[in-house]
Amino acid sequence: MRPIPPTAILGGRLIDPAAGIDQVTDLYLAEGKVAAIGTPPQGFEAAVEIDAAGRVVCPGLIDLGAYLREPGEEHKATIASETRAAAAGGITTLVCMPATDPVIDTPAVWELIRRRAKASGQARVLAMGALTRGLAGEQLAEMAALGRAGCVAVTNGRRRLANTLVGRRAMEYAHTFGLPVVLCSEDPHLKAGGCVHEGAVATRLGLPGIPAAAETVAVARDLALTEHIGCRSHFHTLSTARAAEMIGQARQANPRISADVAVHQLFLTELDVDGFRPECRLDPPLRTAEDRDGLRQALARGDIQVLCSDHQPQDADAKSAPFPDTQPGLSGLETLLPLTLRLVEEGVIDLPRAIAALTIEPARVLGLPYGQLAPGATADVCIFDPGAVWQLSAERLLSAGHNTPFDGWEFRGRVTHTLFEGRITFELEA
Repeated sequence: MRPIPPTAILGGRLIDPAAGIDQVTDLYLAEGKVAAIGTPPQGFEAAVEIDAAGRVVCPGLIDLGAYLREPGEEHKATIASETRAAAAGGITTLVCMPATDPVIDTPAVWELIRRRAKASGQARVLAMGALTRGLAGEQLAEMAALGRAGCVAVTNGRRRLANTLVGRRAMEYAHTFGLPVVLCSEDPHLKAGGCVHEGAVATRLGLPGIPAAAETVAVARDLALTEHIGCRSHFHTLSTARAAEMIGQARQANPRISADVAVHQLFLTELDVDGFRPECRLDPPLRTAEDRDGLRQALARGDIQVLCSDHQPQDADAKSAPFPDTQPGLSGLETLLPLTLRLVEEGVIDLPRAIAALTIEPARVLGLPYGQLAPGATADVCIFDPGAVWQLSAERLLSAGHNTPFDGWEFRGRVTHTLFEGRITFELEA
């Protein structure tokens, strides 16, 4: 492997929420680590200089919970294509969900993914292991072995568990080995084959709906189990304001509980499904304007700590069937930062808090040593121009999945450079 060139990033607005830094200064990288801030180390000679004047320099982003499709669904996307898209979005750490084929329920499957990600070299890929074997919801997976192999958490994703007792045993087992449990709380019986939010739009379009109670009932159950067991629980991809409020109340007594929201839920609502738009067929579904606004308020209050992409790339055929038969999901890696910056522009949160929700907060949830730029930290860096205005084109996404409802949207703020372990993995063409 080629040596990592010493790099100087000069004159940028350095924002590192983990250290409380927000100032115009220089950043020096050497041997894949942060060497110094402000003044170069003695004897430092930069082989690469990046002029960051007028730009923001922050830790590389961490995306908590992306579907990379490989192994098993390479016709939708590959690890190489999605890590390349991640780099274009300023993301240096991707945490992949276990819903691959085969499922990440043995160390061997995780090792396969790790090797392919390392060969790609565009971004770090970490994995959540399966909570149950094959994600079938019945027998517990070998969580101890998954943890020893390097899986950073366990989850059953949006696959159903056989019953609440299986959920309890799984959470107890994960707690025994110190593994965070990532919960996509949803009652499968209330969901009952629905494909959009149960409300006025579903009624008008004649589509089966998913009530908000499918989430809130399950969140109440999982909060009760968390309190009983004492495990580390993270609630993933919330879609309702009430669920966020419940988690915020629970956090007052137990700060080890945490939550995230997919950033698209803070912009889109059930109204965007009108016209049977397949790119808005999502799981969890888009909810009401009141839910969207409530989730924004929960983020501002700190009841929700993390923003994620919920990246689910699909091939064209998966979005071409009649609406209820289309596959859910959107391609979100390259819109994670632009949408987050729009939240800042709209006054929902300030820029340091926005960057924290994409860096140090997901790192804290999973106990990762990333998402910070202190001297000695891994040199994962995102540089973006906060004033750059550009228009998203679905066809020009680097992700293999071009399924985005944001095609044609105009954004302010664009990644210009991404450095992963001190190497430039993305540089915006002039």
